[in-house]
Amino acid sequence: MVKIFKNLKKVDWLNLAACVALIVLQVWLDLKMPDYTAKLTEAVSSGKIVESEIWKNGGMMLLCAFACMCFAIATGWFSSHIAADFAKTLRTRLFDKISTFTDREMNYFTTPSLITRTTNDVVQMQMLIAMGMQTLIKAPILAIWAICKISATSVEWTSAVLITVVVMVCTISIVVSLCYPKFKKIQKLTDSLNDITRENISGVRVVRAFNAEDYQEQKFDKVNSAVTRNQLFTGRTMGIMFPIMSLCMSGLTLAIYWIGAVLVNNAADAMERVTVIGNMTAFTQYALQIVMAFIMIVVIFIILPRAMVSAKRINEVLDTEPSITYTKSSNQNEHCGEVEFRNVSFSYPDSSTPCLENISFHINPGETFAIIGATGSGKSSIVNLLPRFYDCTEGEILLDGVNITEYSKQEIEQNISIAPQKAILFKGDVKSNITYGSKNEINDDDARISRAIEISQSEFVAGLNGGLHAPVAQGGTNFSGGQKQRLSIARAVFKDAKVVIFDDTFSALDYKTDMLVRRKIYEKMQDTTIIIVAQRIGTIRDANQILVLDEGKIVGLGKHSELLENCSVYREIALSQLSKEEL
Repeated sequence: MVKIFKNLKKVDWLNLAACVALIVLQVWLDLKMPDYTAKLTEAVSSGKIVESEIWKNGGMMLLCAFACMCFAIATGWFSSHIAADFAKTLRTRLFDKISTFTDREMNYFTTPSLITRTTNDVVQMQMLIAMGMQTLIKAPILAIWAICKISATSVEWTSAVLITVVVMVCTISIVVSLCYPKFKKIQKLTDSLNDITRENISGVRVVRAFNAEDYQEQKFDKVNSAVTRNQLFTGRTMGIMFPIMSLCMSGLTLAIYWIGAVLVNNAADAMERVTVIGNMTAFTQYALQIVMAFIMIVVIFIILPRAMVSAKRINEVLDTEPSITYTKSSNQNEHCGEVEFRNVSFSYPDSSTPCLENISFHINPGETFAIIGATGSGKSSIVNLLPRFYDCTEGEILLDGVNITEYSKQEIEQNISIAPQKAILFKGDVKSNITYGSKNEINDDDARISRAIEISQSEFVAGLNGGLHAPVAQGGTNFSGGQKQRLSIARAVFKDAKVVIFDDTFSALDYKTDMLVRRKIYEKMQDTTIIIVAQRIGTIRDANQILVLDEGKIVGLGKHSELLENCSVYREIALSQLSKEEL
């Protein structure tokens, strides 16, 4: 918990210091009022009360109460600023850290969990500061200061207060020890709840198509019921504390008056009785202040356990270092697009068997290199290794004769462009999606946009309402699958990198569009190294080299005509799509 507060800024610490000072002043004023009450009580009990004494002591009490209210408002203002700024800092740091994660870390935490940690867990920390910080600071100061003031008054009264304090501390300790594991479980169940909700919303068409609403509701109800059971347990358990605190408060008041009655009866003279009555009145207020302090501690312990779990979960993300590190120095080697795999093997973190074994090939600058194979043969794994989404387990990957681990992150991003298997569009407009990642302002008539649209056969953009500025919904749901793939291709082409990877990005295109896109790629991108992953023979048959994979191993490498003669796996795939005459 202490570790996460290192994210507070200097201005937050200054605001916190101001809060502490204001709270100390509040406590001092709160504990000053019983003194004036005692003086009034003594005056009334002695029979020598005068109007000026009432105005004097009553006025001081009102002044203390008003000043205390002003300090409380100022404390609330400072604490709200600290909470909001702290939450902003945490969200920023979490987002920046998650942005550096590789696929390995993303798979470890899972997307729903990261969303929960960035939103729900940060809110818990914000609530702790906004609502709990005042009580967290005020309660112990008030309790200790009040106990110190009453300790010299009467041993009997002090003993009654100490017994009450012990009962309250034991109650709080037991309740917190029972609830903390449940709060930890609630946060994990919240991850699962977000996972199922996200899955159901994103897959709503499939759910309806297969009439699986009841099945999805059962999955949701199972997790939702588990969350509810845990919430009920913690709520009911925490609810026990308030009746116990109320009982302690009433019992302590009764004990103070009972002890006071005994002390009054045992007083030697009238003056001593007056002093005892005045002290009893003041002591009652002090005792109630102590009980109120512990009630505030109860409020803290309702918020604190869940905040402690959230702090731990946030720290887990912030302390996780990406499994892939980049060199900071720029490589002075000339970039021309030469790619080489040397005896590369790769296993996914959660897999005991290698996904790729002893993969070796060489691509000259400006060549078109194709990869084909059955589903699960490792095609996408190869293209994921080149931009360093993962690092190979064995062997090395060279870009322009230099191991890719020796390049900076910026150099790899500049020289490798990828159109992913799943076409992803971002909310905005067509232009912002095509020019995505560009750090400079791009004009609508920029030649690179026209070139990207021409190569990807995205002429449909001109017919859209708004053209390049036509709106794109989140995920590109207002475009067809083929349109999304063409815009994804346009984005990869616009980057103008030395190596461009098309990871099965032609699958949603019809044969004619597929042919036109490939023709434009060969015409307009002759100096660019092209890597194509595809299932269609027609898409890759004109490539300079074709790599055939089977269960993570190379079973063929060469041109289309050579593989038809020498590679049975390639020939089998080809004959399943085209006749002998067409081949």
